[in-house]
Amino acid sequence: MEESVSEQARPRATDLGLRIGFLPSGANNTITDVEGVSVGHVTLVEGDGHLLIGHGPVRTGVTVVLPHQGNIFRQKVTAAVEVVNGFGKSVGFPQVAELGVIESPIALTSTLSTWRVADGLIDYMSRSNPGVFSFNPVVGECNDGFLNDIIGRHVRPFHVTRAIEDAITPNIEEGNVGAGTGMTGFGWKGGIGTSSRICELPADRYTVGVLVLTNTGDPRELRIDGTQVGRNLMPPGVGESSLGSIMVVVGTDAPVTARQLGRIGRRAVFGLARAGGIDSHNSGDFVIAFANAEEGPDVDDSHLTPLFRGCVEATEEAILNSMLRAETLVGRDGNVRHAIPIADLKALLPVYG
Repeated sequence: MEESVSEQARPRATDLGLRIGFLPSGANNTITDVEGVSVGHVTLVEGDGHLLIGHGPVRTGVTVVLPHQGNIFRQKVTAAVEVVNGFGKSVGFPQVAELGVIESPIALTSTLSTWRVADGLIDYMSRSNPGVFSFNPVVGECNDGFLNDIIGRHVRPFHVTRAIEDAITPNIEEGNVGAGTGMTGFGWKGGIGTSSRICELPADRYTVGVLVLTNTGDPRELRIDGTQVGRNLMPPGVGESSLGSIMVVVGTDAPVTARQLGRIGRRAVFGLARAGGIDSHNSGDFVIAFANAEEGPDVDDSHLTPLFRGCVEATEEAILNSMLRAETLVGRDGNVRHAIPIADLKALLPVYG
């Protein structure tokens, strides 16, 4: 069974009266505030009870980010990747790092579905580009095995095509959607989160948007807008584990080089740290950054700081949104990831003091 998530009652950070950082957000506070960017999700939820490999229970999905609405292979976008902690699987990152461009939709999914999702991207790109016989699909992943039949690899190539074809802008779907369906954030239910910032440079203003797949963090370390939530609010049945990973997709319309984009993307780790992440040994933490400006590079290095700040602030808020919007989910073998309780959280936040 495929589920679509249109709107959720649980709040975003801004709904709680939080203002992360100093910069204003875009119109919808999502990565799709970057003009031309769209996001699509396919969410797979099926079955209950004991794990039967290959049959379920299924709690997984795929998320795609399209840097623009044209043929991405023909109109490649400037790009960079950053390996913060390399305990993870990915497809296509070395070529992006070498050439400084992305030529495919960016896909996120469950760890062991990485290669099937890459197959789906190749299917899609080959249909769109007849006569081409080599592609560099870009896929990132996190491990949803606590809730999902991960070895069953239930994400199929046709799900990738569907996610691409269903991609929309604006898109504010967060939490238990797409690749985020089975994920964990700081011991609570995690998943997809997104945010954006408007950055003023001397020549013009640009947007930095972030989408995260949150599946990492020690619950004791969780910080929300500087409040050390984890010291006073812990998820039921979860200890001090910080297993997991996070994928951060950063998009901008600023006309920057691949080298400059790498500098911007590297700042995402500060947003993770502000939320309480420490990049533990077994957390696969990666950043994929792209710039879809049509004009050539035109930003001096000395003017990059607002874009750095935008990346930091949007990453921090996207991580918080990925948990705030997520709902409690029961998975395989009765395993549960609880949604962070909003009433208890409010009691800890100074804005409600």
